[in-house]
Amino acid sequence: MNKPVFAAAIAALVLAPAAAAAGDLVPYAPTAAARGYFWQGPYVGANLGYQWGSVSNTGNDPSGVTGGIQGGYNWQIGQFVFGGETDLQMSDADDRFAGWKFSNPWFGTLRARAGYAMSNILFYGTVGLAYGTLRAQNIASGIEESRTSAGWAAGGGMEVALMGNWSARAEYLYVDLGERSYSLTGADHGISSSILRFGVNYRF
Repeated sequence: MNKPVFAAAIAALVLAPAAAAAGDLVPYAPTAAARGYFWQGPYVGANLGYQWGSVSNTGNDPSGVTGGIQGGYNWQIGQFVFGGETDLQMSDADDRFAGWKFSNPWFGTLRARAGYAMSNILFYGTVGLAYGTLRAQNIASGIEESRTSAGWAAGGGMEVALMGNWSARAEYLYVDLGERSYSLTGADHGISSSILRFGVNYRF
């Protein structure tokens, strides 16, 4: 099974429980929003999605399944929600081209979030710091070289409150990791990626 088909299957598995739970949504209480505690507070969760990107100064376009954990805190004023979030992701995104294999085994972000709550649905945008590792490998020799670098991330998404303290969300994120010099290739390389992911959060 190729990676796009596999990613589509995983997305379906992630969305199916959320879709089933959507029928049991807890009615939104306007007074809760007015008091600022419906979305406000800490949360933790997990996500699963698909990553596709491009490595600078090469013809490599790594892609693959990515998944990880996230946590953050929201403040709410009326229908406006503000907060911060951090996440750590593992990824099998890689690509082979012209004798070289490039992969992005992990990355993380630290971002600000701002959104607007409509009933039990939150629409939001996000921007902040990104960091992670890009690995280069000479396919013929098997020799590898890895560099960790920092960059930026931005995106947006939608989160839906479900039963109890649970919520589900869909999010798009663009991650750009800065270039570093590689002795193995004699050039500078960085990776920029698009990530579409689905996740769940538990709010405390």
